Amino acid sequence: MTENSTAFLRTPRIVPRDGHGISRKDISPNALRVLYRLREGGFAAFLVGGAVRDLLICGHPKDFDVATDATPEQVKSLFRNCRLIGRRFRLAHVIYGREIIEVATFRANEDDGSGDRETVGEGRLSRDNVYGTVEDDAVRRDFTANALYYAIEDFSVRDYVGGFEDVQARVLKLIGDPESRYREDPVRMLRAVRLASKLDFSIDPAAAEPLPRLSELLSGAAPARLFDECLKMFMAGHAEKSFLALERHGLLAALFPETAKALATNRSGALRATLLQALRSTDGRVAEDKPVTPAFLFAALLWPAYCRELAVLQKAGVDPLAAQQRAADRVTLHQAERIALPRRFSQPMQEIWLLQPRFSQRQRKRVFRLLAHPRFRAAFDFLELRGSSSPEIAEDVAFWREAQLQSPEHLAESLDGSRAGASESHHDPDISSPPRKRRRRRRPSGGSQPTGTPD
Repeated sequence: MTENSTAFLRTPRIVPRDGHGISRKDISPNALRVLYRLREGGFAAFLVGGAVRDLLICGHPKDFDVATDATPEQVKSLFRNCRLIGRRFRLAHVIYGREIIEVATFRANEDDGSGDRETVGEGRLSRDNVYGTVEDDAVRRDFTANALYYAIEDFSVRDYVGGFEDVQARVLKLIGDPESRYREDPVRMLRAVRLASKLDFSIDPAAAEPLPRLSELLSGAAPARLFDECLKMFMAGHAEKSFLALERHGLLAALFPETAKALATNRSGALRATLLQALRSTDGRVAEDKPVTPAFLFAALLWPAYCRELAVLQKAGVDPLAAQQRAADRVTLHQAERIALPRRFSQPMQEIWLLQPRFSQRQRKRVFRLLAHPRFRAAFDFLELRGSSSPEIAEDVAFWREAQLQSPEHLAESLDGSRAGASESHHDPDISSPPRKRRRRRRPSGGSQPTGTPD
């Protein structure tokens, strides 16, 4: 961290209980247990980070994190239900059933040689376990809105970096020099976009300015971390806002290079419309507490890239079926260089793509075979999304929507009827067709009779 960050350090502003709206009723009972137990053990302990921020803006935190001057080993000695995790950041997890309270030791910026800190590349931290005071800990956090501490002993909020005012103003500011902070951890750029979208905050101009210039730093981030960050961005109810913010701040091409290229060359805008509709649908399902899957999400995010690659292969004369599979494989492989998409998600994603051409087929066997496909429902939902921006497939959407409502018997009758109607419509009633010759059944050789026939 640069010298500019030290300018934030000052005597903390203490906001008393009557100066904020945080109530213990809104704090997890398990988080309160951890705070009280640490205090009883003689350690300082604060609720910190996003939980305090969300409580101040009347939100409902999903996670409750605690900061303390106790080392991870000391935390473990106080809680039997504790395990230590992490290499880059050594943390203690106190486990209560399905809820985990994360406890972090105050960290410092300067390493006097007694700590454990490593950097690689252009200043990127690969390990950071240098412990310090609460003042040190506040300055080394990423955003001012995340550097607020709730004290359980007097129910006050302690602010060391001006975060209280920034939360009230709904602005996201970095602590320290933005470019240096992004170089320390490039994923911090995605966190800025995600938090601003989630909280409906604006990004401070000083924090927004370096984003497009430094976007390529994301290529050096661990693909697994980028996958986790994508899930947080796109599966928490603010997917559309996050996508538009990635575009606005020049980060989309660094995260989804093939998709960005396809959107830039799609003149009709249909691919972008389909993608945005998919993200709106995902946000709606999250709001209604319905399940969402990474496979469907990435099928939408990479659909423009798939369509572009498929068009290139078809133009080169590749067989249609081979082109579809090859395009799916290429897009998946190229994206995996940036984001580690597990096979359990990439495989169904490809199936959703490869089933799309089959929705234009109406032969009886193929209709029933597609209806029985384990990925049918996801593929049909994707077809509906495409239909919102591609009127030419409206007939397919209507047919398959109706097909799901009919019983197998009625569906078979309607398919047979439509086939018969199609046959009659191509038949001239004034010209009689020649009768079909009956095929003679061949008798078995050797004079033996077929089983079941009389002698």
